[in-house]
Amino acid sequence: MTGRRAVEKSTTPTPASGSTKRAPQGRRTRRTAGLEEESEFIQLLTPTGERIDHPDYPLELSDEEARSLYRDMVLVRRVDAEGTALQRQGELGLWASLLGQEAAQIGSGRAMRPDDFAFPTYREHGVAWCKGVSPVNLLGMFRGVNNGGWDPFENNFNLYTIVIGSQTLHAVGYAMGVQRDGGDSAVIAYFGDGASSQGDVLEAFVFGASYNAPVVFFCQNNQWAISEPTSRQFRVPLYKRAAGFGFPGVRVDGNDVFACLAVTRAALEHARSGQGPMLIEAFTYRMGAHTTSDDPTRYRSSDEVESWRAKDPIVRLRAYLDREDRADEVFYKSVADEADRLAAEIRSGCLALPDPDPLSMFEHSYAAEHAQVTEERAFLAEYLAGFSEELS
Repeated sequence: MTGRRAVEKSTTPTPASGSTKRAPQGRRTRRTAGLEEESEFIQLLTPTGERIDHPDYPLELSDEEARSLYRDMVLVRRVDAEGTALQRQGELGLWASLLGQEAAQIGSGRAMRPDDFAFPTYREHGVAWCKGVSPVNLLGMFRGVNNGGWDPFENNFNLYTIVIGSQTLHAVGYAMGVQRDGGDSAVIAYFGDGASSQGDVLEAFVFGASYNAPVVFFCQNNQWAISEPTSRQFRVPLYKRAAGFGFPGVRVDGNDVFACLAVTRAALEHARSGQGPMLIEAFTYRMGAHTTSDDPTRYRSSDEVESWRAKDPIVRLRAYLDREDRADEVFYKSVADEADRLAAEIRSGCLALPDPDPLSMFEHSYAAEHAQVTEERAFLAEYLAGFSEELS
């Protein structure tokens, strides 16, 4: 698994001209906040499937492990496609697609130990898969029949967080608890490039650094905060923000599952060994809409989308597996067949989810009985009973 060593760099336009300089051969051109900048990311697998070595992030995988990563990404993409289809058919109220971000999520998800705790946003369906959370439970929240549907401590995977950025504070607090309990596990907090502009995220950086908490901040920079491009969000590469808080940051090719796996493993070990936080910026792209309520054609071009389609993480890994003769058509067909079965299972499972008792919303509001909640429950019960009487 050895190969050539490469560094990916890019140049961006100056504010004065607004034009992009021609990038030297071997470099990529990218627009970032209107300034000239040279930045590099960690890459172990090129878009054409060529394996690259990196001195700081070695990675050795067996054939089975490499194939397993491919299987994970294919199955998770199918779960995502089914979620979108169910929403379009009126079975879900909303769905947040991960299309294009499979490598970032599967790579980082498989880097965790079972006792490492993850704090997701609302898009980490791939991380949920790695932590053993049923896709049907994910669909239940978007169907509106539960508030999450899983026990966070059963899989060390917190409930989805809709409030942008708040989970980073929860993650740091949990990591501080691990630290004080004398544990050796690590915590990972997921967020997006848009959330990096939230005060909660910056406060989490402050507390994580101040207390040397065993936490990894994993930012999936998918280039768009809904309709706001990264060029309007920050003036320096996102990963460089870590230096201002006193801990290391690194940018990784977010469409390279090998690089995401190797870098996240190293970051988690950095955290659990007492060296404090680390920020990973997974440089990727949101191929679909922000959610099913969004129309991305209103703010980005088809040429931009197509340029990123050429870097598809699944196509990239398959190219590697074929190049190195580590998989055959029998394997690919078995994965495709498994994806079909999984889609059927989660569709039937979603449609079979029972509607909740309206009064169940009061059951876990407080640990003990609360006078106001009791009053509100009684009011709603009486209101609902009135409909029964009218129908009888």
